[in-house]
Amino acid sequence: MSRNPLIPYIGRFAPSPPGDLHFGSLAVALASYLDARKGRGQWLVRIEDLDPPREVAGSATAIIHDLQQLGMKSDSPVLYQSRRSAAYQSACEQLLAKDLAYWCGCSRTEMPDTGVYPGTCSAGLPAGKKPRSLRLRTADHAIEFEDRIQGFMTHGLATESGDYVIRRADGYFAYQLAVVVDDAYQQITDIIRGADLLDSTPRQIWLQKCPQLPTPNYAHVPVAALQDGQKLSKRIQSDPIGNTEPLFRLRQALQFLGHQPPTLDWQNTWGWALDNWSLTKVPRCYTRAVPGLD
Repeated sequence: MSRNPLIPYIGRFAPSPPGDLHFGSLAVALASYLDARKGRGQWLVRIEDLDPPREVAGSATAIIHDLQQLGMKSDSPVLYQSRRSAAYQSACEQLLAKDLAYWCGCSRTEMPDTGVYPGTCSAGLPAGKKPRSLRLRTADHAIEFEDRIQGFMTHGLATESGDYVIRRADGYFAYQLAVVVDDAYQQITDIIRGADLLDSTPRQIWLQKCPQLPTPNYAHVPVAALQDGQKLSKRIQSDPIGNTEPLFRLRQALQFLGHQPPTLDWQNTWGWALDNWSLTKVPRCYTRAVPGLD
């Protein structure tokens, strides 16, 4: 699927800060950056620091520094989700007022093995239950969208996830809510991210529809993996990007994204990447082995 060239392009890279920038995140950042530049648009950086217990001190600063060292700088000041609580609270109140969301008193241990919430509290809190989390009501119809890399997607929210949490029992706002609110606030038109977030996309599209927010174009690049298909992680051969030579990492990320740059120096490799970038070259798969990684 191609995007409408008449709509000004605004893309973003939105990492969470539980550690350093690693290869999988670099590949996503590079894809989103190159696509924004190819579309003659803006590229923004957002730090999704919604979960303080999982954050590592200094991680956000290090990620931004590594991106800039690799030649990718946000076109606007970096947005931090930790400073956006008022906007998320306002969104929750609007959804509650329209009966699009409801308070739930169920704990994790009460969830069925299927992971699909059965709607226990959808008609009101049962006797003896106190409000814990806030859930969004889902519809019976399927959510359909055309991914610019993965193709046509369809997902039945009611049968595959049920009503889902938008504010957690610990008081923190859920990723699904915050990302939708911030994409609308920043007027994001195009989202490029890892295929591990494909299941989140239908939930976010539904949440966009509830208050009639625009739906961006989506493209999901493969998740970085070892040669045997095991997902690359911070615990499995995933050295921080800052520990390696930038030109090597740039070339490696381009190859992972289906582009084969000739042997060039740093400046000319970037020039080649900007001239030759195309989402149509990115492999249509959920996981892909990292070139040169055993």
